[in-house]
Amino acid sequence: MIEVKKNNFLFNAEVNTCLNNIIKNKSFANGYIFYGAEGVGKKQTALQFIKEIFKQSSPKENVEEKIKNNNHPDFLIIEPDNLLTNKSSRSSDLEKTIKSGFEIIKIAQIRNIKTFLSQKSINSEKKIVLIIDAHLLNEAASNCLLKTLEEPSNGIFILLTSKLNLLLNTIISRCQIIRFRSFSSKQIQSILKDYLDTSKLNINTNLKFEDLINSANGSPNQLIKNIEIWNDFSDEIISKLDFPIKNSLEILEISKLISEKLEIYQQTYLVNLIQTIWWRKTKNINLIKKLENLKFLLRKNIQPRLAWEITFLKISIEDI
Repeated sequence: MIEVKKNNFLFNAEVNTCLNNIIKNKSFANGYIFYGAEGVGKKQTALQFIKEIFKQSSPKENVEEKIKNNNHPDFLIIEPDNLLTNKSSRSSDLEKTIKSGFEIIKIAQIRNIKTFLSQKSINSEKKIVLIIDAHLLNEAASNCLLKTLEEPSNGIFILLTSKLNLLLNTIISRCQIIRFRSFSSKQIQSILKDYLDTSKLNINTNLKFEDLINSANGSPNQLIKNIEIWNDFSDEIISKLDFPIKNSLEILEISKLISEKLEIYQQTYLVNLIQTIWWRKTKNINLIKKLENLKFLLRKNIQPRLAWEITFLKISIEDI
């Protein structure tokens, strides 16, 4: 694993200023939506914001430890069901569930919020509810949440999402949106220099560091994951992915290795990396479109090995 030298290295300065003003003036809204790409620090920032709110009421309490261990009496966190039951799936793999229609955050979880808010606050003036990946609310849960937001309560809602368009407009209208912007390549390089132990970064010689940065889409967390995934591959595999593969046998072998060694979310990250590298070397838009379709198939979880094979075989006949 890549080691972080400092905490809160994804904290956005613009967002920080906004939230500090809210805390200073105690001008709390009933609901907030923290919106931005995956891996730009929404959850980390939300937990810091929650800690500062609680510290206003209980400055001597060990608030940080209680939030970290999820045992603060006035704090409730709602996560998608499959994250609670199968942590190995990770939030990055949830996009496939959106397209497949699988219901992740269910109405029972939102009803639990009503029970939580009906109880008197113990250590603070406000109870706080944090909803992870709020765009994964099913229809019934969304409507239930809307009613809860409309009712007077002693609660503050913080919804985290990377897909604002999947939330009900009526929910959005009742919340203050806190926008998290993606980082520029220059900012990501600065973050790596200041906050990561770069002496332990093992960047394979067959890969340009700029490719890793570009494939991260402005997300430092995504960059870290890309590096870890890429370094999990053997040099033999990496050398084969350095350029579009023409040999059919090699295509079958590499597709088998990828589908067996990596989980779906890791395979999706790998496609992003391959797109960046192959675009730099070929400037072939048709090739990039084929890889984009591969990501769609992987998110649908439709026979991953076959998806890799077909995509690579189609690319092999491209005039590159």
